[in-house]
Amino acid sequence: MERVVSGMRPTGKLHLGHLEAVLKNWVELQHNYECFFFVADWHALTSDYADTSEIRSNTLAMVCDWLGAGLDPQRCTLFVQSLVPQHAELHLLLSAVTPLGWLERVPTYKEARQQIKDKDLNNYAFLGYPVLQAADILIYKGDYVPVGEDQVPHIELTREIARRFNKFYGPIFPEPQALLAPDPRVVGTDGRRMSKSYRNDIKITDPPEVIWEKMRTMVTDPARVRRHDPGDPDVCPVFSLHKIYSSQETIDLVNVECRRAGIGCIDCKRMLYEHAMKRIAPIAEKSRSYEQNIDEVKRILQEGSQRARQEAERTMEQVRAAVRLGL
Repeated sequence: MERVVSGMRPTGKLHLGHLEAVLKNWVELQHNYECFFFVADWHALTSDYADTSEIRSNTLAMVCDWLGAGLDPQRCTLFVQSLVPQHAELHLLLSAVTPLGWLERVPTYKEARQQIKDKDLNNYAFLGYPVLQAADILIYKGDYVPVGEDQVPHIELTREIARRFNKFYGPIFPEPQALLAPDPRVVGTDGRRMSKSYRNDIKITDPPEVIWEKMRTMVTDPARVRRHDPGDPDVCPVFSLHKIYSSQETIDLVNVECRRAGIGCIDCKRMLYEHAMKRIAPIAEKSRSYEQNIDEVKRILQEGSQRARQEAERTMEQVRAAVRLGL
């Protein structure tokens, strides 16, 4: 069976953007591939090294949402990056063959340096995180990595690093392919892409009344100021969520009635809420059940990390022999 590798930084409870753009895809992939999904807690240190107080609690909270969304530890390996030290060993060896210029040209590195002003990113780990990312993938000899289009350059860099390592030491690593994931535009309450950093997110496990309040106050078509003003669903963030959560019948109704002011924005948002909760509520309930049994979550991660270590060690035995390390 072909192998898929992917991970997430431990940011705590997840929002609807994570659910629809990442977790939905992971849940489908676990039925067709051998999947390794990991908590990228070392990656969190590349930018959040100054305060690590919430990494453990965020890890458990995030994995509860993974399990709530339908990831099955019997079908995929769920583990914590820092519990598999072979990642760090391979990262060191790959860093020896990775030219500095390759890292400096990574688009997301340049963008982050320009946009993130509240953190000191002048550290080696932040510059070198694509090498750690390459190690995360190559150590399991992953065939595919599910990513959005903006992450494709990272996978190409991983392929280049694998190619260069193989040139020096022999054919150890296959070159992984980007598996372009469906990327629905999940907008936040302010109309921008949903993100915790924008404080516009709706969390999977927000209480129903909180979800309603967030949806109720969402921005809509700015041209629709009064109830009798006709609207344009094509520019309305609420309608974009209807396309994700609502039935085709409701989508068609909103598309017509909004344009002729047959319904108000609150009516539209209420329909969205009712449809969205049909999907969100069961996932939230399952996630909360895992929160109440956190020892079970720890057991799942410990067992998954053990399986990951065994697989990673098999690769590292080949790597050490190829590089001629040890006695």
